[in-house]
Amino acid sequence: MIDSKAAEQTNSQPTNKGEIMEIKLNEWTMPDSYFGATWEGYYVFLSQNRDSHCLERSNFRSALEAIGGESEHDGGVQVVPENHWACGWFEWIAIPFGPSKALAKACEVMEGLEDYPVVDEEDFCELETEEANEVWRVCYDWRERIQYIRENESEFYFADYPSMLSCVRGEWFGGYASELLV
Repeated sequence: MIDSKAAEQTNSQPTNKGEIMEIKLNEWTMPDSYFGATWEGYYVFLSQNRDSHCLERSNFRSALEAIGGESEHDGGVQVVPENHWACGWFEWIAIPFGPSKALAKACEVMEGLEDYPVVDEEDFCELETEEANEVWRVCYDWRERIQYIRENESEFYFADYPSMLSCVRGEWFGGYASELLV
């Protein structure tokens, strides 16, 4: 579990090229009432849990890919899975102290997130669309779909009658995914 009281670290560290890099990640610290593996010597990058929304899940997987994924060896970048009584499963990306390409890229990603909340727009839109299609198919029956389309007519455009029918049957969602998933 990550200690949410950890202050953002803005210390500096030399890069492999001798430049100074500002670290914008939290150092892992031991939370109260915690038992399990300890992660001294690691920064906490991003996390997600069972209840994470599309944006958080997309940012997690896109950022992990951006820093090069998990390391094949111990002591490198790792995805740390944990369990918690309140939020079920929880996982976070651990990046070891010391200059590395992964740490430099993670700092770059964090800096980008200060200006815009999405790591990879394409991945986020794809995940949001997949989730909207699933919600549309599973959570609405055909009557509710027709009612939703009527109430949100400006969100929908159907090229022809068969495309409208397939949407009403739940085969795909033709509206704004972000509105359906609110």
